[in-house]
Amino acid sequence: MKLAVLKETDAGERRVAASPETVKRFAGWDAEISIEAGAGAPSGMPDADFEAAGATIAPSRAAAVGGADIILAVRAPDPASLSGAEAGAILAAILNPFQAGDTLSGYANAGLTAMAMDFMPRITRAQSMDVLSSQANLAGYRAVLDAAHEYGRGFPMMMTAAGTVSAAKLFVMGVGVAGLQAIATGRRLGAQVSATDVRAATREQIESLGAKAIFVKDVEGIEGEGTGGYASEMSEEYKAAQAKLVSDHIARQDIVITTALIPGRPAPRLISDAQLASMKPGSVIVDLAAPQGGNVEGCVPGETVRKHGVTLMAPTNINASLAEVSSQLYARNLWNFLSAFWDGDAKSLVWPDDDDIVRGVTVVKDGKVSNERLNA
Repeated sequence: MKLAVLKETDAGERRVAASPETVKRFAGWDAEISIEAGAGAPSGMPDADFEAAGATIAPSRAAAVGGADIILAVRAPDPASLSGAEAGAILAAILNPFQAGDTLSGYANAGLTAMAMDFMPRITRAQSMDVLSSQANLAGYRAVLDAAHEYGRGFPMMMTAAGTVSAAKLFVMGVGVAGLQAIATGRRLGAQVSATDVRAATREQIESLGAKAIFVKDVEGIEGEGTGGYASEMSEEYKAAQAKLVSDHIARQDIVITTALIPGRPAPRLISDAQLASMKPGSVIVDLAAPQGGNVEGCVPGETVRKHGVTLMAPTNINASLAEVSSQLYARNLWNFLSAFWDGDAKSLVWPDDDDIVRGVTVVKDGKVSNERLNA
């Protein structure tokens, strides 16, 4: 079996889909591991480290994928760049399937089986394979650090001979994996942290981290729990009540981190321009939903802008700024995924069609787009 690891070509993407640690594990399968030259360099993993772990460095992508049975990448590669891979070869990457129709069709036409790691089911068995969670955890952490860098004051309360400096007020909107890590990081830095979410079940999680829970009360349908633990669309009554709650609260905040996403849809609007204008000059917002349009009105994905005296940061690949650790976690996700289907006796990967994980991540198979979430 040959396994190929690609060098990322998207602008600003510094992660890699393998690490010397996972290469060494794959080598234990007697697999041939081919790393496209320079694939790990942007994340601090030189070719020599991969070679020492048992990989071969391919001088080009064509050489890497030639005869490959498994192709690993971070982002969806151009289908044309994968010519030479074995018919039926499996591509595993973060494919963003809802927005990648033409790319998926290209994989289908090339005879590839495409597995979207970002479609990993949110089930107990798949937790160690969940790339969205591993990457979101780091994104929540980095968002607070980036906000601290932009914010013109300190985070903790400081008592000095010259007087007392008040602690920064940090508000987290959307308490998934990224939001919870943002809360924890903000607390470690000494901020006064509050948070909100449409899912009532997150109240206990917020409070367990020492933050103040900000929730709409006495409005029907505030559970907000969608498929796989994601938030669902809320009623108009709830949206109006939450808008008022946010307006009252956000005007007193110094830093806001927004993280709310709904799979397959544009990011929900959480902060309007009027609410943004109500914030104190010098305040900072980090919109982690920027890749799907943003939670904040006026968000410019990939850019940092100032509006009404507020710095609005809209990173589209915040994990690239933590490339080494992001790559290590992503590589382990891939290893955990593939090893779950490795048959040691047969020395091959076995993919049961009725397996929840296989069915969940497979988006292209047998020359067609096959996932029920895309064909619904």
